[in-house]
This record gives sequence, structure tokens and C-alpha cells, in this order.
Amino acid sequence: MSNTAAAIITIGDELLIGQVTDTNSGWIAQRMNELGIDVLRRVAVGDEKNAIINALDAELKDASIVIITGGLGPTADDITKPLLNEYFGGKLVISEPVLAHLKELFSRRNRPFLERNMKQAEVPDVCTVLFNKMGTAPGMWFDKDGKVIVSLPGVPFEMMHIMQVEVLPRLKERFTSEPIIHRSVITAGEGESFIAERISDIEAALPARIKLAYLPGAGMVRLRLTGRGGGVESLVKDLELYQHQIAERLANVVIATEDIPLEQILGRWFMANGATLGMAESCTGGYLSHHITQVKGSSEYFKGSIVCYSNEIKEKILGVKKTTIEEYGAVSEETVTEMARAAIGVLDVDYSYAVTGIMSEGGESDRLEIGTVWMAVADKTNVVAKKFWFPYDRARNKEMAVSMGMLMIWKFINKQL
Repeated sequence: MSNTAAAIITIGDELLIGQVTDTNSGWIAQRMNELGIDVLRRVAVGDEKNAIINALDAELKDASIVIITGGLGPTADDITKPLLNEYFGGKLVISEPVLAHLKELFSRRNRPFLERNMKQAEVPDVCTVLFNKMGTAPGMWFDKDGKVIVSLPGVPFEMMHIMQVEVLPRLKERFTSEPIIHRSVITAGEGESFIAERISDIEAALPARIKLAYLPGAGMVRLRLTGRGGGVESLVKDLELYQHQIAERLANVVIATEDIPLEQILGRWFMANGATLGMAESCTGGYLSHHITQVKGSSEYFKGSIVCYSNEIKEKILGVKKTTIEEYGAVSEETVTEMARAAIGVLDVDYSYAVTGIMSEGGESDRLEIGTVWMAVADKTNVVAKKFWFPYDRARNKEMAVSMGMLMIWKFINKQL
């Protein structure tokens, strides 16, 4: 049996001009995949009636499910609801449960309930209303010729809530598909081509229902095994067999066999070993600490970070010698080494990480190339410093520094530096 097919349409001029990054379609695609539903296309269109209708017509030719996000607000540019009402030949009516929810929401926020807000309670009489506990715009579920069209708000947390509570259970009940199951092996420190060469015989032996994908990132390569078809139990057994073979073959570069972020991998190590971590961040401005604290329970091992963006703070708070900065520069092996060593004592931690660099013009860019970054990791007896160069713009350079910083911490605690 072939898999049920879906398409995702995201609506909004802001998506087309790059003002807002579309995260909705990626999240929805992942949830569809978990149900064994193939996503054929992800399409973005502007706030224009004909463009939306054309996209809807096109996707319904091939897909059994179309998920739409965006355009459900109370303002003039929110055209999705009246358009879908017309498209399905309905009539807009007031949903009393939605109206009661809106009035209660506005009352609790001490805001007046305007006539414009009343329109949020209007829904086509040909749809099933998907209640939006997290916001004002309800979702809508339409059936047409055996196909399902779902319209959801564009606000990510509202969309996710309605999907999880209302849409996914209905789709799971309505559509049955072959299972699609993934297993991953996360590696670090070796390039994609070298990894492929090392496991070429394992890849060649994969059965037709299992595919291997190489997904390179900053200093890392994620190997994703995807299996589909047949019984779930036998598919899982086969996937885990090949996952084990790959992990065993690449044991010296494997950092995880779960598809989880590096900050979570680090968190598990620190919690398992009862160790603590602190940071001294200059050029990344606390961004790496932000990633570390995204992990639930990080307060058990992460003590804090000193954002020492200026030389003055490096000297006053961390105690970096002024002569070191004057002689070698703020972006240097000598300075970052002192930062890492000082952070151990100032933050009273078992391990520390320090970073200093030039992300764009200014600072020491007259003597060093933009993108030059020095990092150091230390424990109470040792410190290792390493120089990096990132050839991108300021934002991308910071992202790269954070990724490589976490990888450097991982290598240090696992005695690979």
C-alpha cells in the first residue's frame, strides 16, 4: 500500500519577502512523517486570493491532505477564512463556543472587545471547528471528495497546539499508512566522504526498504537511516541492526545514536558525571550559554556565564592581565587561555569554556581577518586552546562559533583534544 500524501501551504507576504522565516511547514512535515504520511510539497504563497486558490487546486490533484497555515487574523490582509468559505461553498456563521472563548480572553486581558474581533468567531458552516485554546483564531477542517483540507493560524505555538490536540489524532484515525521510522548515528570530527568510504559495504548491503542519508553540519555529520513498509516490529529490528553496525564501525567519531541536539548530548554527560560547567563569552555574547540553557535540567550542571564583551570586563571580572591583551590582543591564544582558566575559579566549576573573536569589521579587524575566533576549554588542571576561521557574515559566524564551541567542549570532556 502506498503512503498517504500531504502538501503544506503557508500563506503570507512576509514569508515571500524574507521578513519572517517559515518554521511551521518544517514542524508540520515532521509530524506528518511520524504518522507515515509523505509530504509531497511545501509551498509558500502571498496574501493574494488567486495565488492561494491556484496553490490549493494544484496540491489537491496529488495530495489527500492539505495543511494551510496563516491568514486567519482579524485584519484586512487575513483572507484565508473568507476565501475557504467561498471555495467550499459555505456560509459564515458565528461559532458560539469560539465567541465565548474570545470574550473571556479579552476580559482577562482587560481589553475591549471590538466589532472587528467578532469576526474571529465567524466560521464557514461547512467546516469542523478546531478550537484554539492558545489564541483567538480557530482552525478549520474541511472534507472535499474524500480529501482533507485543514486551515490553521500562522502563529507557531497556536498552530502546534491545534495540530497536537485536534488535527493529528483525527489524521491518525482517518488515514492508515505504511510506517516510516528513522534511526540516527551522529558523528563528529570526520568528513562526509571519509565516513561514506568507511561504511560503503554496510550501505551497499541495506535492503530496499531502508535508505541512508548523509546530513553534514558544522563539524558534524548526521547519518539517518529511514525505513518504510512491512511490519513495524521487523522494520525497527532491521533499522537498529544497521544502526548498530554503523555505530560500531565509526565508534571513534560517534557522539550519539539519537537524533538530539549537541547541547542535549552535553547535558546528559554533565548530569551523568555530576560535573559542572561555566563560560566566558566575548564575541558570541552569551549565545552559547543560551543553547546550553535550552536543555531542561541544565541548572543542575551549568553554573553561569560571564559575557565579557569588552576588554575592561575581561580584566575586571575575569582578571585577564592587561599586559596580555596589550601584547597579544583580545583575540589571541594567550587571552582566551587566561579567560578559560579564570572562569574555572570565578564560577567555581569543574569545566569552563571561553571564546573571543572578530565577527565583523571593528575591534581588531585591522590586524586579524574577520571570522577569526579563538576558543579554549579547561578543567582544574588543563586547558586547550584552538583557533578557528569562519568566512561568513556576522550572524552565521556566531552560529558556527556556537556549534564548534559545543563540539570542542564535547571533545575535551571525552579526552579527544
